[in-house]
Amino acid sequence: MRLYVYLDESGSIHKNSNTKYFAVGGYFTFEKYRLKITSLYKKINKLVKEKRNIKIDKEIKSYDYLIKEKQLIFSSMENIAGFYGFSKVFDKEKMQKGIVDSNIFYNYAVKLIFSDIIFPLLKNYGENQIEIKLLCDNRNVRVGDLKNLENYLNTEFCLKNYLFSVTYYDSKTNFGIQLADLIVNTFYNYYANYKRISSIIKSLNKNKYRVSLFPGRKVFGRIKKIDD
Repeated sequence: MRLYVYLDESGSIHKNSNTKYFAVGGYFTFEKYRLKITSLYKKINKLVKEKRNIKIDKEIKSYDYLIKEKQLIFSSMENIAGFYGFSKVFDKEKMQKGIVDSNIFYNYAVKLIFSDIIFPLLKNYGENQIEIKLLCDNRNVRVGDLKNLENYLNTEFCLKNYLFSVTYYDSKTNFGIQLADLIVNTFYNYYANYKRISSIIKSLNKNKYRVSLFPGRKVFGRIKKIDD
């Protein structure tokens, strides 16, 4: 089985930041749905740009979308059987230790996404090999660090039949990463600024998303197993 996971982040991970929350999230899907998701998002993105006279090559970030545009994107994605959004949100004020190294903590956050959110949802995920394609925003990753996350995940899950490969993209040219940005920012604001996105949260099909808060194991959204 091959799984595609699109990741972005919201909030600040830096140790000197005074923001209360940090989130990593996006969506995952199976190979047969991957292009359908990105093609549909690209189509809606283009319609928004045409309607609002935005240059076709300009990236629309989550905070640039109007509420009704976000609702259209979410509802459209929810109609695709293999689309599942997720986010891991970190309450930095409740952590016993501060973040010393942002890259190390980011790797740890991604590991928790798999162990706490994605793998528990996959039916029979421990029996067959899963080839995991992780597509991340480049987040100014240095050339020497490009393999760090991939090696870390393959080591952390060395007792399981998973094969991780990590690829970095500039979000300006990758519609999957742009969609991940919209998802993670929405659930980041679920905790950081609920009033800002309350109407969006209320309109979501909760069965298509899984969000958990750290520390703790509180889960918002889907619990039922997924059969690809």
